[in-house]
Amino acid sequence: MSEIHNNIEKCRVEFLDQLEQASSADEIQDLKVKYLGKKGKVTSLLKTLGSLPPEKRPAVGQLVNKLRDEIEEQLSIRKTFLEEKEWEEAEQKEFIDVTLPSRGRTWGAFHPVAQVTIDVINILSGLGFSVALGPEIEDDFHNFEALNIPSFHPARDMQDTFYFDEKHLLRTHTSPVQVRSMLKYGAPLRIVCPGKVYRRDSDPTHSPMFHQLEGLLVDKDIAIADLKGCLEVLVNSIFGRPLKARYRASYFPFTEPSLELDVECVECSGKNPQCRICKGTGWLEIGGLGMVHPNVLRAGGIDPNVYNGFAWGMGLDRLALLKYKLTDLRVLFEGNVPYLLSGRCKSC
Repeated sequence: MSEIHNNIEKCRVEFLDQLEQASSADEIQDLKVKYLGKKGKVTSLLKTLGSLPPEKRPAVGQLVNKLRDEIEEQLSIRKTFLEEKEWEEAEQKEFIDVTLPSRGRTWGAFHPVAQVTIDVINILSGLGFSVALGPEIEDDFHNFEALNIPSFHPARDMQDTFYFDEKHLLRTHTSPVQVRSMLKYGAPLRIVCPGKVYRRDSDPTHSPMFHQLEGLLVDKDIAIADLKGCLEVLVNSIFGRPLKARYRASYFPFTEPSLELDVECVECSGKNPQCRICKGTGWLEIGGLGMVHPNVLRAGGIDPNVYNGFAWGMGLDRLALLKYKLTDLRVLFEGNVPYLLSGRCKSC
């Protein structure tokens, strides 16, 4: 009998000593398994009751059960103490002084192409232009036929088009919006048409999907001088300073006469033969322009004997590339936010 009592007391002393040394919730769990598990020491003591005389088993059983209850209680107390201690230490490591003023949140930023689009629209709205939008999946009539590009016209090869079938395609320019707007609103008309366009092309300066912006003005007695004045205000406002401009004769089926606009290099102004942007030429191509072809006006339901007008088109991605001094057009579509933001910061 005295031996069993000694074993119970010894188990109790060992447990309290090990409990005092436990320093984490994991160690508490290990102690619980060691003493109260299926193969634990208290369980082993209970199993020894079968070797005692029947009349002594109740008294010894009460002692073992008392030890088990005490161990469970001490484990719970110690676990709570250690958890509170861990929480306090974590709070000290992650301490936040709530009396300090808040640092706030930095503002997000527009994608460079989106920002350029907003800038262009704001500039042109000040000149009386309204925004017009159209579908990206177009039909052959609005994308080609109404723009003086019949089925046999070689300019169709220049577009390198994504076709769905013989009559439907991904628009190759935003010019179809001009035709739709003329048919819907008539003349006089001032619109700007931003949007995505699609062509089979991909390299550092071209993308199969890119953003284009076209402008159209239809009224009476419109001249090339009006077009030049409008575009030079636009370009100078985008780049924040007056830029020299030159116009080169060109050809587009939907304008006659047709021109292309170049402006002085925004990086070197033609003074650096090694300039990576203008390649030493001193000039940057901005877009195509011209007086609206009479056939396009007729397709839009407008009498070319009464009204005339001008139109132009430019790539918004190229404008963003030049304004924010990015080196590769493809980064605009790859989602590399740090690069895009760093490129914009350089231009500020």
